[in-house]
Amino acid sequence: MLKKLSFKNQLQNLIHQTENETFLLAVSGGADSMVLAYLFNELRDSGYKFQVAHINYHLREEDSDLDQKVVQDFCKKNDIKFHLYEVSEKDQKPENSIQLWARELRYNFFKQIQEQENLEFLVTAHHLNDQLETFIINLSKAAGINGLSGIPANDNNILRPLLNFTKEEIYELAKENEIEYREDLSNKKSDYLRNKIRNEIVPKLLETNEHFLDNFKKSSSYLNQTKDFVQQQIQEIENRSTTFNKYHKILSKKQLNQESDFVKFEILKKYGFNQEEEISKIFKAEKGSSFFSKDYQLIIDRDELILKTKTEDEEQNWEKEILLIENFNFSENQITINLEDNIEDIEEINKDFEWDFDAEKLHFPLRLRRQTDGDEFYPIGFSGKKKVSKFFRDEKLSILARQKIWLLTDSENSVLGIVPYRQDRRNSKDENTQKILKIYNKK
Repeated sequence: MLKKLSFKNQLQNLIHQTENETFLLAVSGGADSMVLAYLFNELRDSGYKFQVAHINYHLREEDSDLDQKVVQDFCKKNDIKFHLYEVSEKDQKPENSIQLWARELRYNFFKQIQEQENLEFLVTAHHLNDQLETFIINLSKAAGINGLSGIPANDNNILRPLLNFTKEEIYELAKENEIEYREDLSNKKSDYLRNKIRNEIVPKLLETNEHFLDNFKKSSSYLNQTKDFVQQQIQEIENRSTTFNKYHKILSKKQLNQESDFVKFEILKKYGFNQEEEISKIFKAEKGSSFFSKDYQLIIDRDELILKTKTEDEEQNWEKEILLIENFNFSENQITINLEDNIEDIEEINKDFEWDFDAEKLHFPLRLRRQTDGDEFYPIGFSGKKKVSKFFRDEKLSILARQKIWLLTDSENSVLGIVPYRQDRRNSKDENTQKILKIYNKK
């Protein structure tokens, strides 16, 4: 009775039940997940709202069906909504990495059920022995403090209320309360790394000290506290090094260079830059260099690291051209174009300008586009020609500012002006001009 009470208290302490919280239990049919389902069922009178999900992989023939039956019968007996996914031929099994395939399949299924049923939390039955196995696996991978601190009890709405209990304690509770469960005999085979650790390494460790698991639980708690402290310190460093503009997050490269490689790595890996050798390249890269993760673009700009979220809209906007005027009606002496009517992000042009062109010198159609390598023009007020990139540098325009700038070009892709900074002088109006194309913007 005391053991059951301890389990229940642990469950309630983790969940902090409110009337709006709902749960999906991942139940395989093994002792740990059946005990989890039993405990939730015991607490139904307290207002816990939960459902159960089970995957039948059909990897162990009749045994897989018997696992399903145990879970399904429990749910039927206790009037619990039951969700089943049966793996079929359409779920092609890989020749290797069966475990990774199975994990991805079941979590996709769980997520689907949570969305359909509006269930906020997924609950799994990981226990202290699982925690120890994970610690050893991560130790072998040089996983660092995050890996060694183990499986979190509450992470991204996944709850693991049995983490402080051993497999033996779970078996005892199942026996005392006559909870039916199934043993997965495939776990006795040491064909996977986790099974090898479970069957061959952990038993020898437990033989060294009768309090081994209790001491490991304490060590795991200390590691988690250390991890939390370190993450808090790193977050404070990031906060001190961070500024924002209207669209982007900016990290001070100068300030971060005063920190250790570990701190730099911990900050940037949150944005998908999780290869240690990549971090070194980022801090040695020249101005204008870009690095890409799955969701972010990182741009080097003098003493700053600029983080941009990668969105489809941004990529399309960067690549597109805008047709400004297809041709000039030469029956008119002047045609006027207001850029505000043609550019959606006109708010980025924070400067008035007015350009007058000799329409008879222009090669239509005229377009707006972004800068490309090798662009050059003949700016009014300068002798000779100038590379657009050199003009940007001389104007001390940041990388972000350059990415917002439009170039006015003709049908031969020649640059007629950098909006809103400088017009090209070759086609500008002069004393002999008869037909004028006026392009302007007023804030």
